[in-house]
Amino acid sequence: MTDLLTIGETMVSLRTPRAMRLGGGAHLSIAGSETNVAIGVARLGHQAAWLGAVGNDEPGRLIQRTLRAEGVDTTQMRFDDDNFTGFIAFDQPSHDITRVSYHRRGSAGSTLTDADCTRALETTTPRLLHVTGITPALSPTTRAATLTAVRAARAAGVQVSLDVNYRARLWSRADAATALRELLPHIHTVFASDDELDILTDAEDPVAALLTTAAEVVVTAGGKGAWSHTTSGTLHRPALPVTVVDSIGAGDAFVSGYLSATLDHLTPEARLDRATTSGAFCVTALGDWESLPTRQDLTLLTHAQGTALR
Repeated sequence: MTDLLTIGETMVSLRTPRAMRLGGGAHLSIAGSETNVAIGVARLGHQAAWLGAVGNDEPGRLIQRTLRAEGVDTTQMRFDDDNFTGFIAFDQPSHDITRVSYHRRGSAGSTLTDADCTRALETTTPRLLHVTGITPALSPTTRAATLTAVRAARAAGVQVSLDVNYRARLWSRADAATALRELLPHIHTVFASDDELDILTDAEDPVAALLTTAAEVVVTAGGKGAWSHTTSGTLHRPALPVTVVDSIGAGDAFVSGYLSATLDHLTPEARLDRATTSGAFCVTALGDWESLPTRQDLTLLTHAQGTALR
């Protein structure tokens, strides 16, 4: 049995340390919220798998190779002969201000189907299924596939988590609300930033409304930390004091830590602790996933900055 299955689009990424219009050297890698989570969970010692479609091209093979090197099961990924692998560009015009350019319209990732999802769930039999609000934004096909996946997982007794991960360049808040609210009856754990809750509900008390169907609502607020809400009460953890180099991917790192602790059957307090620690690791270096911690790394941030471990 696979511990975690994630579903979504992964792209080839190109990153420059300054404004891209100035040219110069660039770093080639991969980027995708769902694979960031899969890599994070795999590094923390679990079996993670990813389902997605990529072009039958060299960028697609870079994605496959990178995920395999990180211990993520790619047997469910599909190579598409007719469509290209998506591409994303990051540049930094100023410290910790990252500008994102998408080149993904009509990509292979936007062709994910109901059949792909059904087959992956039947083959991997995961303990957890993780989806985001990015995938249903890509096309009507991926929206239907996401709904099929969460319905089938819930029916099979698989715990499902949803990270809202709203992307204004992909769709409007109104369209996101329509699509994501139809997922909610099948979701066990909701992850959202504090400014995304109104996408999921119009209620005056959004957390209370979400807890009528979800078992957990986890709300993040950047430097203010994170809150875990259940019907038993609310817990808070502050963000760890680290030097922020690049905040891209911090939310995915947080989710990977939380889901890893869930797989380890840890307490709600310990789940938040591992989540905030994983998020803190991510922001200390450039890249979506490169600085995600291993299980052995988790205690390193207890040392003062500048410590040399000899």
